[in-house]
Amino acid sequence: MVEGVDNRNEIRQFLASRRARITPGQAGLPNYGGSRRVPGLRREEVAMLAGVSIDYYIRLERGNLSGVSESVLDSLVRALQLDEAEHAHLFDLARAAAASPRPRRTPRKQQIRPSIQFALDAITGAPAFVRNGLLDVLGANRLGRALYSEMYSDPARPVNHARFIFLNPRSHGFYPDWKRAANDTVAILRTESGRDPFDRALSDLVGELSMRSEEFRTLWAAHNVRQHYTGLKHFHHPAVGDLHLMYDAMDLSADAGLSLLVYTAEPGSASEDALRLLASWAATLEQAEQAEQAEQAAAEVAPRAPAGGANKDQA
Repeated sequence: MVEGVDNRNEIRQFLASRRARITPGQAGLPNYGGSRRVPGLRREEVAMLAGVSIDYYIRLERGNLSGVSESVLDSLVRALQLDEAEHAHLFDLARAAAASPRPRRTPRKQQIRPSIQFALDAITGAPAFVRNGLLDVLGANRLGRALYSEMYSDPARPVNHARFIFLNPRSHGFYPDWKRAANDTVAILRTESGRDPFDRALSDLVGELSMRSEEFRTLWAAHNVRQHYTGLKHFHHPAVGDLHLMYDAMDLSADAGLSLLVYTAEPGSASEDALRLLASWAATLEQAEQAEQAEQAAAEVAPRAPAGGANKDQA
């Protein structure tokens, strides 16, 4: 079980895991040592590539990034061949290490402003939703709710992408490439943990998923990170079939930590036709729900016959 998010442990395991994946050949080093007891580069090789002493690198890999200069961090980025997301994650870990220790914040209920929901509702031709760093969906338009109808079948609110993927069997049918979706989800949460290790809600979510899902525990231990701004996603919706949708994520500058995501289909594609069908399906469901609510409301205000049958004045 993962007990919260510890910055020093995060640093130690992240650096060790990045070092383990690089062979001497990939780093441009001769492999004079022959077979190795552990995969990847040795600590002294990373230190040499980064231009620091072996003692200093050992200190860093033990989780102590406090006071490390940007130039040293950049040298580690080059030595460990980090990609853009890993580069940003390393700097996030260093900033968190330099911050003054403080108690983990108590989780608080997060909501979107009414104007954000109005903006979502104004997007009628594409699924759109707003989420936070924990992958809670805090608001969506009608097509967004329709696209994720399988996730919204869970009565708990707010719905959460990570809980859906790892704890709801329906996710395996909804995501044709479930393993990729699971990897991406964990990498996004791992990225968020580097930005704010004091987030109690994130620690609680990681602990819950680690306790209930072996797949999550395995992926969390890999320490992979990912930036999630644009790309292509594949879905299999129970009502309209396969959808291949492009997505773009935009940070809401007035609402720190919240992002707006919009899914679009290529014009003239089968997925565009499927989105139209999804919109029709969603409208039909909404009309049925409104009719049911109207019937219930009418039943509540309908006059009731007095108890005992006929009016006593007529007796």
